[in-house]
Amino acid sequence: MKATDASDFIQSLNAGVFAQQLGKALSDVAAGCVEFGKQGQVTVTFKLKQIAQSHQVNVTHTLDYVEPTKRGKRREDTTLDTPLYVTQDGLKLFLDNPTGQLFRKDETPVHART
Repeated sequence: MKATDASDFIQSLNAGVFAQQLGKALSDVAAGCVEFGKQGQVTVTFKLKQIAQSHQVNVTHTLDYVEPTKRGKRREDTTLDTPLYVTQDGLKLFLDNPTGQLFRKDETPVHART
């Protein structure tokens, strides 16, 4: 199995919303660090669990950040789930070819009349 493309993986989580949240958190924490001269923190956590007996995993993704403020800090965390397929190309939101032919010609359930 190939390694999962990390940028594609992040963009797949919560239909791209997670990537936007991560970008906003990084910007806000960095701005707070520069403006107030204090340390901030951004933590991303992934938990993976197989879905039933399928070739899918449920990815629980948590974004937790601490943004420095003038008189303290502001903290926010979000946790959501995204189901992903385990493929030969790594973790994917969709199967490799979801619109491909389901059956080979010799395996078709209904044969054409001749």
